[in-house]
Amino acid sequence: MRFDFMATKTQDGILLKTLLKQHGISKNLLAKIKFDGGDLLVNGSKQNAIHRVSEGDQVTILIPSETATVTLKQQEVPLAVVYEDDHLLVLDKPAGIASVTGVNYPDNTMSNYVAGYLKAQDYENQKVHVVTRLDKDTSGLMLFAKHGYAHSLLDKMLQKKRVTKRYFALVHISDQLKQSAEIQVPIGRKDGSIIERAVVDAEHPTAKFAHTSYEIVKTQAHFTLVDIQLHTGRTHQIRVHFAHLGAPLLGDDLYGGKREKISRQALHCHFLSFKHPITEQEIMLESPLPQDMQALLENA
Repeated sequence: MRFDFMATKTQDGILLKTLLKQHGISKNLLAKIKFDGGDLLVNGSKQNAIHRVSEGDQVTILIPSETATVTLKQQEVPLAVVYEDDHLLVLDKPAGIASVTGVNYPDNTMSNYVAGYLKAQDYENQKVHVVTRLDKDTSGLMLFAKHGYAHSLLDKMLQKKRVTKRYFALVHISDQLKQSAEIQVPIGRKDGSIIERAVVDAEHPTAKFAHTSYEIVKTQAHFTLVDIQLHTGRTHQIRVHFAHLGAPLLGDDLYGGKREKISRQALHCHFLSFKHPITEQEIMLESPLPQDMQALLENA
């Protein structure tokens, strides 16, 4: 892929690699360009990374294509594509499918399905770049990058909290819930478990700051619909924070929720917004409630 940058007045005289770093080109990507068939051009001529640029120079990077990961099985299934361009892919993930492969899920994950999609479309880049993950039983919007440069830029945006993710959840009734509130309590591993997380003391060896905000949308006789925004991305963060408030998610028996009305945690990523890392266009995407959660609301 080709990307072009113009050297500005403040970049006059700096090293080419410094300019590229300012545009989010990592050392690893720079090495890939150097050793795997890419090129660095200044005003159309090949240059090395320690070339000094001048104001007005046209800098071009040619990034080599990425081959498929050999160990990731390419599985082609129909996908719900919400947004796609040359750099990004956003899918609406169904509940019950893991985001990435692992010991428990060697295949039939979203990563496998995206690998199959990239192959079927015969895209130049075949490597899967997962940017935002969802728990296996959580549904909703999931963001992928279509090349390593976009992935690197999006990761930096996530670190700087420039990607907004909002979720709908159905939670048990609790008098600790307010109309709207901020939850800012640390999360760590539950003692004696490698899977469960819990609200822990800040001095706990695994404690990490976690911040969730929410607003009640609707309260039914036996549960509440809340609109949630994540400000940090800790494992099981929403599930742990609401269990801490005595309002575990419906179906989330790991954290005290009952499975009488729904067979999975009632959690859906319904909104995703960010500034496009390449075009700088404002992207705002939405996903409607899935059928199982919608049916609960309608039949309550």
